[in-house]
Amino acid sequence: MRPSSLVSVALAVVPVAVSAAGTLGFALGNTLPNGNCKMQADYEADFDALKSVSTLVRTYSASSCNTAQQILPAAVAKGFKVVLGVWPDTDDAYNLDKTALQSALSDSSNAGAVYAITVGSEALYRGSLTAQALLSKINDMQSTFPSMKIGTADSWNKFQDGTADPIIKGGLKLMYILLWYDDEIATDIVNSLANAFSYWQGQTLANSSHSYLDDLNQAYGHIQTVAGSLDIVEIWNGETGWPTDGGTNYESAMAGTQNAATFYQQGVCAALAWGFNVFYFEAFDEPSKPASVGTNGDSEDETHWGAYTADRVAKFPMSCSN
Repeated sequence: MRPSSLVSVALAVVPVAVSAAGTLGFALGNTLPNGNCKMQADYEADFDALKSVSTLVRTYSASSCNTAQQILPAAVAKGFKVVLGVWPDTDDAYNLDKTALQSALSDSSNAGAVYAITVGSEALYRGSLTAQALLSKINDMQSTFPSMKIGTADSWNKFQDGTADPIIKGGLKLMYILLWYDDEIATDIVNSLANAFSYWQGQTLANSSHSYLDDLNQAYGHIQTVAGSLDIVEIWNGETGWPTDGGTNYESAMAGTQNAATFYQQGVCAALAWGFNVFYFEAFDEPSKPASVGTNGDSEDETHWGAYTADRVAKFPMSCSN
């Protein structure tokens, strides 16, 4: 999740054709409040806290904190599914995560807990890889794990402006579109994950849900045009959320637990009702997480984005009222 200076244009939101009901998942960190790596028992406690709301989580690196090895047995024990992440930006990082996956998935019982594998998170947005180079690593991962769903996650505007077209045309079936509060969507190819954060767009709370849903529609619409149909691609909003009490304000976007609760009901729940699949960023506060620096040079707190506290207590009702 990274801030951007793009400005979302408020347009009339007409949802593209998607499935009748969306699925909710959570982005999940791999460290404890003190910064130590989570172990299997910690993930099991995370899943116990989340299970009444969702049984699907997304992670970011298979090798960091030995995530794949620790989280998969916990997911098996608690009936969860996990989207595992791979960093392709350098060959060393890619090979570390690939080896970690091969090790963890050598246990066939773990494989059943894997929902998908995402190769890259914002690689196109950062410019660390071209679409062709990213597609090559996605294809390599697919050949390594032929029975798994393989995708990527990137900024929504990289799908909307054509940067990701080679990936879409490459035949991937899963895309994760990342929609931020500053007009960004990330797409995971075989899995399409779009990150949408109205907060990082500096949107007022009153316009945040409209901006968020408009971003989703723009990203989905372009993918549909390039791919020819949304029926051949699985697309997810890979990240969206709002900082709670203790977070920092960003332009006109005001942090606060009540604002987060409002965005969740008016934005996330609306997206789910329209059939969009959504990963909420994030499940739990991460007190040890470093600040994020936006394109304006300002340092922004990222330790208070959890729907739950670091002690796994819900901050606001997680059921949708619509």
